[in-house]
Amino acid sequence: MATKSKTKAKYVKKYRTTEMDSVYLMKMVLYLILGSQWLWLEQASGQRIPIPVGLLVGILFAMHDHFQIDRKIEYAVLLIAMFVGFVANIGIFITL
Repeated sequence: MATKSKTKAKYVKKYRTTEMDSVYLMKMVLYLILGSQWLWLEQASGQRIPIPVGLLVGILFAMHDHFQIDRKIEYAVLLIAMFVGFVANIGIFITL
């Protein structure tokens, strides 16, 4: 006579795929501050060479983000902050 084997019920633990509003807001503030940072290389002749280091670091953060649902919004915030930082001359100035 064949016997039925008892199998244990498998419980699947569901992980939360959404992040809290405070985390999302903090991330947006981080991208806003980070994206506005520029490295300004100023030569003795008065010519300035701008390098958007904040944008590059912010893109690296956005690419390795755990919740990649709003990546387009993060890129848009970084780009807007980059233009604001360029117009406002925000960043580090190095005189060569």
